[in-house]
Amino acid sequence: MAKGALSVDTEHLFPIIKKWLYSEKDIFIREVASNACDAITKHKRLISLGEAPDDETAYRITIKADKDERTITVTDNGIGMNAEEVDRYINNIALSGAVEFISKYENESNSGIIGHFGLGFYSMFIIAEKVEMFTRSYKGGDGVHWSCNSDGEFESSICERDGHGTEIIMHVADDEVAYLDNVKLRGVLERYCAFMPYEIVLIEGDSESVINDTQPLWQRRPSDVTDEEYNEFYKKVFNDYEDPLFKLHIVADYPLNFKGVLFIPKRKSGYDSTESELKLFYNSVFVADNIKGACPEHLVNFRGVLDCPELPLNVSRSYLQNDAYVRKIASHISKKVADKLNAMFNTDREALEKSWPDMKPYFEYACMRDEKFGDSARNSIMFELADGGYATISEYLDGKDEGTVYYTNDKDAQSYYLGIFADKGTKVLVLDNIIDNSFAQYFESKNEKIKFRRIDSGFEESVADNTEALTSLFASVIGREDVNVSFTSLGEDGAAALISLSEESRRFADMMRMYNMNSGAEAFKMPNSETLTVNLDNRIIKKLLENPESEGSADIAKHVYLSAVLLSRTLTAEEAKEFVRLNNKLL
Repeated sequence: MAKGALSVDTEHLFPIIKKWLYSEKDIFIREVASNACDAITKHKRLISLGEAPDDETAYRITIKADKDERTITVTDNGIGMNAEEVDRYINNIALSGAVEFISKYENESNSGIIGHFGLGFYSMFIIAEKVEMFTRSYKGGDGVHWSCNSDGEFESSICERDGHGTEIIMHVADDEVAYLDNVKLRGVLERYCAFMPYEIVLIEGDSESVINDTQPLWQRRPSDVTDEEYNEFYKKVFNDYEDPLFKLHIVADYPLNFKGVLFIPKRKSGYDSTESELKLFYNSVFVADNIKGACPEHLVNFRGVLDCPELPLNVSRSYLQNDAYVRKIASHISKKVADKLNAMFNTDREALEKSWPDMKPYFEYACMRDEKFGDSARNSIMFELADGGYATISEYLDGKDEGTVYYTNDKDAQSYYLGIFADKGTKVLVLDNIIDNSFAQYFESKNEKIKFRRIDSGFEESVADNTEALTSLFASVIGREDVNVSFTSLGEDGAAALISLSEESRRFADMMRMYNMNSGAEAFKMPNSETLTVNLDNRIIKKLLENPESEGSADIAKHVYLSAVLLSRTLTAEEAKEFVRLNNKLL
């Protein structure tokens, strides 16, 4: 029997491990399961090199909690250790066997070995007052029984053990007995070990259940994954009941080495969070729910998983050591998202249009926030056509790089105006989301020859004689001398008059409303912003034009004006009261 004290590279390392090194206690299960996976990976590698016999045993890791004995036991059938290796890798903290194995047998970038630091083994002391290990090397020979308490005092001796592999027994401390509950233990395992590469079995009484998926979706070839599998994966990992709107499978090998799957979830309401969520994995081992910067800031409301085997994590795998690496990943993700949008637009447009109304705001935002993304993707941004279907700005302009784009932001409120454009055969886009107006201005900034005009922003003017008196009449009944009055031809059955607001004035009014500088109908009372466009073809107008000073002409003119306002916006309380009075009087 051998006795001694652990050789520690840094004084008082155990208290550091227990209190400060790991950000969450639950991480101990990730570390011990990762060690078991590494032991199996090493054994498989040695078999492939002909340095270990293949006993054709199915690899697996078992985990069992015993409330009576107050223990958690983790067993693997991996490479195992002999007495010399126990002394070298266990009794000397921070001497990682994984690093030595990688340097000897294979290139580090594709090793598949999880642990590199050599401290993960001791994370068990976060919850254990004592740890026992029974292990036997694949080389044969005696087994080794090793035990250590939370003060770092160990004992080791020869023992009998069948087969290669390692069994770890954690004697749980008094204040950590919650981990002996199978519900809690299962939850921790499903969080940290759900995609580890070898079968992890939780033993509960006489029953066994496999915790993990050893072939996570992102490790498979995109061509081998069905839409149904993507949807089920998303719903399982992110606890959603709706299928995602958008999915992107990334397999990057140069200059970055990472894999991942990204989704855009379907929003349930206007109050859903738009913050992105990326679950970070390291060789299929869960690391963190979100590491800031991994998802580009301009890609909001994305969810997904990233597996980065070259991720520069610190010793506890909790924090990044190199932000530049993450920025490169974010840049690559941004490019791939833009590429996928363009590919769907070009080859699967019908499918894209089905979910486009929910996705469009996120892609519009991304274009405006990131210049590279915008340059790549903005020509694939589609808008609903008022009469049905979708069109890009280029399609609306028939491929021309200049022209006027007419739009409505409220098909119901501006239905009369839509009818005028429909009669002329002019297409109208629907920009009814608050971000659409910003995107229109962004698009104009990229091409000064393209201008967006709302359908009520003006009409083709007509010239007529003797309109001065009529202009004065309307100015008088409106009560503003600065009102703009113009004349047009809209047909005999057209409205007597319509309100128009110049695009520039309207945008300024919208901006004031956004910053609470103005609100409601008050925005329409800005000096020289509102134009009353009078239809010279209308019979009522013709009568007024013949005799603008006749009895009752003021009431008729006021009614015409308020009717025009009603087609443009909601009447104020005072306007509504006056409109009812005039209706009663004139009828």
